[in-house]
Amino acid sequence: MERWKGRVAVVTGASSTIGSVIVKDLINAGLIVVAVARRVDRIKSLRQTLIREKQQRLHYLTLDVTKEQDVNFSFNWMIKMFGGVDILINGAGIFPTGPYLSNMKGEPIRRTIDINIVGVITCIRKAFESMKSRNVDGHIILMNSVCGHYVPIMPKNHSYNIYPPTKHAITAIAEIYRQEFPLMGTKIKITSITPGLTDAEIIKDKKEKGEKIQPLLQAQDISNSILYALSTPPKVHINEIVLRPLGEKF
Repeated sequence: MERWKGRVAVVTGASSTIGSVIVKDLINAGLIVVAVARRVDRIKSLRQTLIREKQQRLHYLTLDVTKEQDVNFSFNWMIKMFGGVDILINGAGIFPTGPYLSNMKGEPIRRTIDINIVGVITCIRKAFESMKSRNVDGHIILMNSVCGHYVPIMPKNHSYNIYPPTKHAITAIAEIYRQEFPLMGTKIKITSITPGLTDAEIIKDKKEKGEKIQPLLQAQDISNSILYALSTPPKVHINEIVLRPLGEKF
């Protein structure tokens, strides 16, 4: 991670359980981090837990990735403040559990697609423009899921609905960028992080309802995999990391 010290990383969805751990680990690794999310109060609270020197390297912006004008404004602010973006970690995403896709109405379908697919592409476009214009060999990380490769057997009275299709899209999107970036004369890396069940906010909701949960990954496991991908030498390109909790049954 030495070569990234003092460089600028953007983390979307930074207020989530996983996003907060990623932000803290990047700060501890010596990076400047711009944490963007809709719930910036959580990022403010995280910032207060850091020592003064580290607080100065953590910045935050309110951002809804579904609004292209807001994405443009945010990235333009980063360019003005820091000169550009070197790392983008796309952590923003939602999982509308519960309703069957057969009964699911248009608005939640569209919102999930807008956040999980369109918002990701919009942020990548702005980050890529910044990296390419400065001839920076940057790194883009996509938060995927095992649901992006297959659809697990659904438990009774529960549906994964539109979530797996959006994550299948991320798998394809990652491969498209992997092929495109060299064709556009860059050495920008892209890595898809593909975890199994993780002890994040959605799992917490299930626990509170008394549902039985399989073995779980922790947010720190996800962050460690991101740090590993970022720490590889320039000639090594890790396209995907798949990690599951030991004993996961699907």
